[in-house]
Parts: sequence; structure tokens; C-alpha cells
Amino acid sequence: MHDLKMIADKALAALKNNGADKAQCAVRFTETHEFNVDGGKFSLFRTLFDNSLTLTAVKDDKKGSVGINRLDDESIAAAAVNCLAIAESGAADPAWAFAEKSENGSFTAGAPEADLDLLFDRTAELMRQIGEQFPLILMEQMIVTHKKRHTVFKNSFGVEYETVTGDYGIDLMFSAHEGEKSSSFFGTGVITDRLDVPFMELGTIREDLANVSQQLETKPLEGKFTGVAVLPPSSLGTFIGSALGNFATDGTLLDGTSPWKDSLGKVVADPAITISAAPLDERIVCGERFTGEGFRSENYDIIKDGVLESFMLSGYVANKTGLPRAKNSSYAIVMKPGDTPYADIIAGIERGILVGRFSGGEPGTSGDFSGVAKNSFLIENGKITCALSETMISGNLGDLLKNVVAISSEVVCDGATVLPYVAFGGVTVSGK
Repeated sequence: MHDLKMIADKALAALKNNGADKAQCAVRFTETHEFNVDGGKFSLFRTLFDNSLTLTAVKDDKKGSVGINRLDDESIAAAAVNCLAIAESGAADPAWAFAEKSENGSFTAGAPEADLDLLFDRTAELMRQIGEQFPLILMEQMIVTHKKRHTVFKNSFGVEYETVTGDYGIDLMFSAHEGEKSSSFFGTGVITDRLDVPFMELGTIREDLANVSQQLETKPLEGKFTGVAVLPPSSLGTFIGSALGNFATDGTLLDGTSPWKDSLGKVVADPAITISAAPLDERIVCGERFTGEGFRSENYDIIKDGVLESFMLSGYVANKTGLPRAKNSSYAIVMKPGDTPYADIIAGIERGILVGRFSGGEPGTSGDFSGVAKNSFLIENGKITCALSETMISGNLGDLLKNVVAISSEVVCDGATVLPYVAFGGVTVSGK
């Protein structure tokens, strides 16, 4: 095992010796145990070891950054020379952000040590349960892992963090088959630090298997209507991520194209919406403890009761724009639940669509979206009816956030996010 603190010290010293005015480095060792299942059968078990070292330096307001995976003294010295050479060739910019020393920390989270016997048993149990409860499902690929990560971050201002984390990941890709009929494929997964619960009960694994089992027979939608789109957590995360990426992050705020650029402190969403970036929430597994710029991570609200509370800006873009820096750099999104049970949301919809998966291009900066609703169902007269084939949905992300019909009282925790089911109005649904 490498002494990561010693390696970080060597990297910082090499950067300073080569003329860096400011410097930082992050060194990580990752140990991965992985089970693979292909076609419903165990196909692989392997253990992987990975080293990485990222060096960043600023000289005369010019920044350089390099990454290597060899941690010997010669490789570190060569990387430091290369890092400063990259900086020398860059353009001067005084906005580069480096955290100054405040409160250093050492963190242990999750399950750093793997229980491989129980992990295998849980994986075999899931395969058996799928075969018994969902016989139409073909598991095209299942990847089950345990990852242990040991990370040390240091910079020339005396900032130092050390984290030791471990988690189990379950990633499934499957489809339904019966004779010549087959469904569209679907992927689902969770991150967890516990093995005391069957994998079938985590996240939306059971729900997703059940839904795909009902998608062998699909029908095209006749015509076009404007109605309600119900987004379960899997597709809700896609839409929220697109909205925040287009309206609240570095790129569009730096170039001035974000529709929200002048909306800090103003209403941008329905009052029922509160969205936070919360890596320290106990339901987030091994959440971020510090940013890539060395700032200590804190939870914060992006939107609270419909009002834009914060942009998701790095220190660099905050310095460039004069706007506040975000308190973390994660996408550990937590959305406040509503007060309506999911079943009641469905029962209250006259005509709409349950969107299992969205397949479309990334929306433009205006937020306009259009794409295919995959693994989806028609909702009519308060009931989920037929599975739909190749149905288009379109709208605008900004308008969507302001047109909430209902938010479920239930939330789903998949280890990376905590999200409810949300029904949005004003979505255009188009068939043949």
C-alpha cells in the first residue's frame, strides 16, 4: 500500500521547486472487487487496483494540470515539470480558485472493507429472485462491485483532506422476452454501504423489473395531446440534471446564456419545489467531502420553495462572474417530497404518460427538449393502461419546473440521489 500523504508531499514539493506560485494535488488508491453476470450466469470475478495522481499549478496566473497513474519518484518529478510547462503555455487569468486553509479533515464513510461472501450471496439471491418473480426478464448484464477509495488532497496553502470510503454498486441492464417478442432494454441500479437488505428491495429495482415485464406488448399513440407527464425518480433525475446543467452551472453562467442569469433570489419554479445539493445527507452513500478546488463541502439549497437560492458555481467561475461559489461540487440531488401518495397522483390524471426513460438530445440553453419516451405507459382516467411504442414528448425545462401537478409523498433513495415521483403539466405527447 502506498503512503499517499508522502506522495502528496513529494508532488507539492516538486511543483514548488519548479516555480509554482500556487499548487495542489490529489492522490487516490482504488481497490475494486467485481462480479459480472452475463445472460443470467456468473461470468467473471476480478479484483482491480488503480492509482491516480492529479497535479495542478499556477504560475504568473497561468494554470496547468496533469494526471498520472504511476506514483514513483521519477514519474512525479516528470509530471511536475510537465504541469508547469502547460501553465507557461496558457493565458494568464487571476480567477483560478485555490482554497485557503480553514478546517482540515479526515473522513471515513460507508463500508471500506468488503464482505465478499455476503456480496456474492446477495448477488446470487437477486438472480434467483428475478428468475422466480420475473421470468420474462433476461438479465443482459449485471455488474456488482465493491469499491474502496483512499484519497489525500493537499495544497500549498496548508489545506489537507484524507478520505477512506467504500460502497457496493449494483448495476443492471435487462429486457423482457417471450418467444419472438422483446421489450426495449432498461438500466437501473443503486449504491449502498449495507448488505443487510436484499438487493431487490433497494431503489426502484423491483418496480423497474415489473414495468419492463409489462412492455412486451406495446401500442402506438394515436394523434397528439398536451397533458401530464409523470416522472419516476429515474427519469426525473435526467430532467433535473438537464435543467440545472442548462440554467445554473459554470458554462451557461460564464458565457451569459443561462435564462436564470439574473434570477438569483427570484421565483424560477413552482413553490412546491425544493431541490438541494446535499452530499452530507445521511441517505447519500459516501458523499463528497471536499471540492476539486479544495473547499470543504456543505449541503445547500439550489431552489427553495420555488426561489433560486444558489447557482452551482465553481470557485473559478464565481471569481469570474462575481456570483457566489456553490458550497459543494456534487450532484447529490435531494428533492423535498410532496404530500400526495403516488397512487393518488395517478388516480387524479385524466390523460397523461408515465415516462420510464427519456431518449433525446441534450436541450439547448433555452431549455427546449424533444425526444422519445422509452419504457413508458399511457395514463387514462386515473389508471396506467397500455405500454407505448416510440412516443415523443416535448416541452421546455423552465416551464416544466413551474407547472407541477403533484409531488409524491414517497421518495426513492438510490445512494446517489433522493427523489420523489413528480407529475408535470403542459407536456406535448405525440404519437403516429
